[in-house]
Amino acid sequence: MIHIDPNSSGLPGIEQLRTIVGAVMTVGLILSVLALIVSAIIWAYGSNSSNPHLAGRGKIGVLVSCGAAVVCGASVTLINFFWGVGQTV
Repeated sequence: MIHIDPNSSGLPGIEQLRTIVGAVMTVGLILSVLALIVSAIIWAYGSNSSNPHLAGRGKIGVLVSCGAAVVCGASVTLINFFWGVGQTV
């Protein structure tokens, strides 16, 4: 039987890689907020100008930006969950 666990000190640069991944997650969350603001503005403008196509695009943008924020925020939890599932196989 083989038993292998993740080794957080096995390679040089692991801490720097964690820092980079954290920074990328922060940038992703900031861009999600920016996309949410822009999409909400487009949705409002489309609704007020009686342009259903533009309003629909704004709604889709709001949903996509919220979905992106959920994925960015839950990425570590999702990976840990599926790691645990993989360990039971």
